[in-house]
Amino acid sequence: MPEATYSRVLLKVSGEALMGGLSSGIDPVTLNRIAVQITSAVKEFGVEMAVVVGGGNIWRGATASQTGMDRATADYAGMLATVINALALQDAIEQVGAEVRTQTAIPVPQVAEPYIRRRAVRHLEKGRVVIFAAGTGNPYMTTDTAAALRAIEIEAQVLLMSKNRVDGVYDADPVKHPQARRFSELTYMDAISRRLEVMDSTALSLCMDNDLPILVFDVASPDAIVRAVRGETIGTRVASGKTTLAPALTTPS
Repeated sequence: MPEATYSRVLLKVSGEALMGGLSSGIDPVTLNRIAVQITSAVKEFGVEMAVVVGGGNIWRGATASQTGMDRATADYAGMLATVINALALQDAIEQVGAEVRTQTAIPVPQVAEPYIRRRAVRHLEKGRVVIFAAGTGNPYMTTDTAAALRAIEIEAQVLLMSKNRVDGVYDADPVKHPQARRFSELTYMDAISRRLEVMDSTALSLCMDNDLPILVFDVASPDAIVRAVRGETIGTRVASGKTTLAPALTTPS
């Protein structure tokens, strides 16, 4: 079996990453590509893979609340959107040959298991992909925070933050500033103090307090998930240590 750098990882898949080139919803081609890579990481490299899915391709609680909807209610609706994405990803992974279990932070017993940490870890030990849906089960908490929390709970070695057509963290918005440079390495404190869009501050602080490294990369890049678990140099690594800009000017793929 080929070697992987990490034996247990948590992959955060945003709702936007599932859209592909669409303006909303789920792109079947993109969904299949992600499922194939997850399955390859598990089957070919023996990686224990957990996934947290977002729901921004279907619903955004914060946006809905700005139009007058009660924020807690809007966030619960967003949690249900993540369940839809989780079921779609579950089916796609099963179609390409891996075993999957979906666990939700709010009870939806007809379609998924409740989140139970020990059960999730046991699924991983048996080679099953575990998808965590419904965020943390609490309003006002993002799926980034859920990803950080679940990664720490299951003792993942790295949090893989997949982005949609953004190949890392930049020192400025690369769309507005063509000369923006990508960080190859970034410290937690620099990410927080510079207010760089790695993840929300609660999630970033959780990772820093528990020394959980984060790898930010473009999920649309060929074999990006497999390359990430193999420890190849892609995207931006956020951890304790140092901050380093990539050696050459880059733009998002």
